[in-house]
Amino acid sequence: MKQNKKPTIKYRKDYKVPSHLIDTTDLYFDLNEDVTIVTNHMHIRKNPASSESGDILVLDGKEQKLVSIKIDNQTILDRRYELTDETLTIVDFPESGELEITTEIKPQDNTVLMGLYKSSGIYCTQCESEGFRRITYFLDRPDVLSKFTTTIAADKKSYPILLSNGNLVDSGDSSGGRHWIKWEDPFLKPCYLFAAVAGDLEFIEDHFVTCSDRKITLRLFCEKGNRDKCFHAMDVLKQAMRWDEEKYGREYDLDLFMILAVDDFNVGAMENKGLNIFNSSCVFARSDTATDAEYGRIAGVVAHEYFHNWSGDRVTCRDWFQLSLKEGLTVFRDQTFSEDMTSQTVSRIEQVQRLRELQFPEDAGPLAHSVRPDSYMEIDNFYTMTIYEKGAEVIRMMRVLLGLEGFRRGMDLYFERHDGQAVTCDDFVKAMEDANKVDFSQFRLWY
Repeated sequence: MKQNKKPTIKYRKDYKVPSHLIDTTDLYFDLNEDVTIVTNHMHIRKNPASSESGDILVLDGKEQKLVSIKIDNQTILDRRYELTDETLTIVDFPESGELEITTEIKPQDNTVLMGLYKSSGIYCTQCESEGFRRITYFLDRPDVLSKFTTTIAADKKSYPILLSNGNLVDSGDSSGGRHWIKWEDPFLKPCYLFAAVAGDLEFIEDHFVTCSDRKITLRLFCEKGNRDKCFHAMDVLKQAMRWDEEKYGREYDLDLFMILAVDDFNVGAMENKGLNIFNSSCVFARSDTATDAEYGRIAGVVAHEYFHNWSGDRVTCRDWFQLSLKEGLTVFRDQTFSEDMTSQTVSRIEQVQRLRELQFPEDAGPLAHSVRPDSYMEIDNFYTMTIYEKGAEVIRMMRVLLGLEGFRRGMDLYFERHDGQAVTCDDFVKAMEDANKVDFSQFRLWY
């Protein structure tokens, strides 16, 4: 196996469209205590917008054992592919074809908590920003959007709950005390929004009736013994769903919305499509122990991840240089939600205090960077106060300039124009310009 080079600096100016597109992705997880077998069946075609050669396909992947590769149901020989620590290159790939890759991974040995990992007896995923490549070989970049179906098979006694993105479409029992569940997400999404969970969990359930009279099932899963700490988060979720309909006309689009709260999750929360995963500290609260500040933090985080369903999931970022497109916008949305649910004045004072205490020093120090960076070596270094909080202030300035009605017109056009796409900060500003017939050329300097 060849060794890859050390990490290099990536520049925004060097962006190129992907050489290929992945229309559909059908995943099968066979969970076992010693090894997990992942079968990934994809329909891949050359990207007509790319000038690169279509017969060479380079996929991202790491920390997995390659078992087999099939193209159009024919196993290919090793002379047709090259494997390195971080890529799988296939030559003589057809203009359009079915690619099936089978790999083995060991979630129980995954200590970086990226990709699929097992901790405290629960299988869980974290794929943003580049974790999916630890699950299977894929074009692991946010501008490759695919429709996913996911089947998970596991021991039924040990892992009675099997979850993934989208709607539950089928399930059944199999020999040896095992069972399987199949999930289907009808919406295009990048692989960083993929999620899979398996464990012995309990949940609370509620329902929400949308503005078009659709009844949505809401489930909040947790480790056993924590159900009584989940009700505040469920109440906030319903408030956020109603608020997003009333303020932005954004109705929830699946039949089921799920949240999982676990102790062993290395970020605060993640907006995986239809299956948000949270660190339990961002969900659990009981009236006899929680403070007002803790209630407020939970409300902000639950709302933030739900609002990502449109500002991040349905419309996502073209590349990681555009990270503030989804994070700055969604922080602004959760800030204004908190203002409406509590006190606008008090909430705004708290937001500015946080900005002055944490983001101002970042801007004045050696780690200062723009809202949309020109370069990075590791994207994980850019989940910063500037991307989130300053990015939200840039959005807020646009609302001030355009007024409430003008800003809403711009948001409506942005979602209408770019639904199901991976776009840029410039695309967002252009929607604001076009909806209001203004010129924001000078304003773009804020990015």
